[in-house]
Amino acid sequence: MIITKTPFRVSFCGGGSDLASFYEQYGGCVLSTSINKYMYIAIHPYFDPRKTVLKYSETEIVDELHQIKHTIFHQVLNELQIEGVEITCTADIPAGTGLGSSSTFTVGLLHTLYSYLGKFVSKPELANQACIVEIDKLGNPIGKQDQYAAALGGLNFIRFHPNGAVTYEPLLLKKEVQKELIDNLGMYYLGTARSSNDILREQNNNMSEKAKTDNLVRMCALAETMKESLIAGDLSSFGGILHESWLLKKELASGISSPEIDELYDRAISAGAIGGKILGAGGGGFFLFYCQKEKQAFLSASLGLRQLPFAFDYDGTSVIYIGDK
Repeated sequence: MIITKTPFRVSFCGGGSDLASFYEQYGGCVLSTSINKYMYIAIHPYFDPRKTVLKYSETEIVDELHQIKHTIFHQVLNELQIEGVEITCTADIPAGTGLGSSSTFTVGLLHTLYSYLGKFVSKPELANQACIVEIDKLGNPIGKQDQYAAALGGLNFIRFHPNGAVTYEPLLLKKEVQKELIDNLGMYYLGTARSSNDILREQNNNMSEKAKTDNLVRMCALAETMKESLIAGDLSSFGGILHESWLLKKELASGISSPEIDELYDRAISAGAIGGKILGAGGGGFFLFYCQKEKQAFLSASLGLRQLPFAFDYDGTSVIYIGDK
């Protein structure tokens, strides 16, 4: 048996610039971190080698790989020709909540299967292959940031170049800056899951509008400023950048925000938050706020939402158990 764990991610600034419709013209960049919430995938030979068993939110038992319904399982298992196994997936966070669950799953699945085959694949290459599976082969209207965040781990500044190349810069913060940053961040669950594909599809289509692309150009500049501030150990502008970026992001597609989300955001600002954003494409999932630690109890009481404690993950996708076949 082999078990892997792959982290979910929190994107601070620049999200949306990782879509090909934008970065192929302007280049893109994202500042994001992986967090200590994980997707776990286990694989071992199945009792009946003529069957393949997949356990996720559903259970599939198939005689032939082409019978698999789950699109990512179908694509990857057929490509690698791995059958006669049982694969089980569990996660700390539900899907559709803005933490990159689909790409975390794809990265983790690839890592698990290559490990099962005894093949070493680097973390950047796992991210690249996950992008190829999700974007090129399955045609999902998503970007590239989630795959790299899940594979690499840590706090990274990721660039998306017009030629399709992806480069990244790990940000190694001073311990006191890292602690202050984590202490001042709060993540709150809206209680709603959603599919990001419709929002991202609209956002892709909107890249023909100058006002939308101008917003993303400005968001990339804000991501650069946020990176430089963190490197300098200066968090004074972090919340303000989150706020400005959220105002720009809301204009990229109609489903990103809603009157209910806007009301919650205004309530949070009134309660002491300096800035915040919906994580992921928008529309639901988790709200992230930057708020001084001493004001967070009042913020939590004002929002009335479940808070999810988290810390940064620095391992990225990793194998946590290897047993006998």
